Amino acid sequence: MSLFVISDLHLSIGEGINKPMEVFGARWTDYTAKLERNWRSVITEEDDVVIAGDISWALKLSDALPDLKFIDSLPGTKYIGKGNHDFWWTTAKKMNALFEENGITTIKFLYNNAYRLNNFIICGSRGWFTDKAQQHVVGDVDYDKIVNREVTRLKLSLNEAVKLRGNDEIPILVFLHFPPVWREFVCPEIISLLKEYGIKDCYFGHIHGNYYIPKSFEYDGIRMVLTSADFLNFAAMPIFPDFN
Repeated sequence: MSLFVISDLHLSIGEGINKPMEVFGARWTDYTAKLERNWRSVITEEDDVVIAGDISWALKLSDALPDLKFIDSLPGTKYIGKGNHDFWWTTAKKMNALFEENGITTIKFLYNNAYRLNNFIICGSRGWFTDKAQQHVVGDVDYDKIVNREVTRLKLSLNEAVKLRGNDEIPILVFLHFPPVWREFVCPEIISLLKEYGIKDCYFGHIHGNYYIPKSFEYDGIRMVLTSADFLNFAAMPIFPDFN
């Protein structure tokens, strides 16, 4: 069994949800087919894949069904988190009901919870990517309220991870949609939480168009890894057994 990660699939398979991503660069040309081809060439039914947000352009849960069915058709068990463009995302009860009604069996939600996969634990949340100095970028936003909410959600997930780990000395891997650190931006509240729980590896998406940078960097003792689909050229990145 291997663990992979990828984020920002930005699928729009459903009728009437045509959102061409080619406007963001040639790498996005025919990206859904490229994703499927790369996925099936490497990932097996025994593998696990974390998809850290921005999964579908759909605005409603029912409209996201074709994209979710496509993901379900791919090999492996998928653990999906919420991104800033996942407007279709609703309550766990409604989403699980949709899955049951439509025979979707290989997708699980990574949301206020955690999973133990062999010798590591996965957990995560959406995060946040704007500080007070940058509020003009997104309009009138209550930074403190949003960050407190996201920190609370991440802490719930981390607490579940700690319970699952018990007395075993195995790593807890954190998957966020937004980067907790990117260039001049730092979310100190999330960094502080990661350090409180001894997290050494954090994976994030959201960033696009940066193809000539290292796939990871270190910040305050934490390895930060970019997992956006276009950065990975639509090939999910292996974490385990290539974890270190």
